[in-house]
Amino acid sequence: MSYLTVMKKFDDKLHSIVLSEDGSYTAYSKEYEEHYHSTKDGALYESLVKHVIPAFELKKNHSEITILDICFGLGFNTLATIWYHRQNRLTSKLRIFSPELDGSLVKSLKYFSYPKEFEPLKNIVKELSQNGIYQDETLHVEIFVGDAREYIKRFSAQTFDVVFQDAFSPAANPLLWTKEYFMDIKNIIKDDGVLTTYSIALPIRVALWESGFYVFLNSGEGFRDATVASQSKLDIYSVVDVEHKMRCNPHVTSLRDCTL
Repeated sequence: MSYLTVMKKFDDKLHSIVLSEDGSYTAYSKEYEEHYHSTKDGALYESLVKHVIPAFELKKNHSEITILDICFGLGFNTLATIWYHRQNRLTSKLRIFSPELDGSLVKSLKYFSYPKEFEPLKNIVKELSQNGIYQDETLHVEIFVGDAREYIKRFSAQTFDVVFQDAFSPAANPLLWTKEYFMDIKNIIKDDGVLTTYSIALPIRVALWESGFYVFLNSGEGFRDATVASQSKLDIYSVVDVEHKMRCNPHVTSLRDCTL
């Protein structure tokens, strides 16, 4: 089967395929009118530097790491996590849980053209695409098709070590960026857990701060700034003085469920 035939099977009325600057492909959602990844930073590179590497910098010595990947989308964050874990020969067990609203997208992922780094993970992609779950001795991945807000309420307090906050933007999907949403996240993340996100928007940082998180800057070479948040102090990141920014921008408020 040719590359074009395979990609056509993935590409449907709701998505189109886009080449990003690191050479990996992402997709454009016609429903949300946004790309799944930054085409400038690159799909794979963005997953690594904005989510995976910060998570493992803080959790690499844990014997087991439980991750909430909001939302699964094309699966880059989850697959990059597995790839990075194996590349660095880490011995921790991984448990990854991820909600995704678009079930047809999940089923089509076996046809998506992933970067060469993910070639060894093709069997995982196939299992997730067909069954929504993959498990072996050191890895458990589970996709929930449905509403993320309802899904996270299923988990008990202090379940997650890491949350990848990677929903479509607040403008496109505001319900996954409100203060109330982050309060729900706070209830299920561990005291020393970490949340990563591409967003540096002040209303989002305010919502995190109002929910009891410290907010930190994730910056580096070759990618646009991002955010890390935790209920604990993180010495390896520069803290963002959200209170000062609020005083300088008194018109800025967090998103709230009741105003959407």
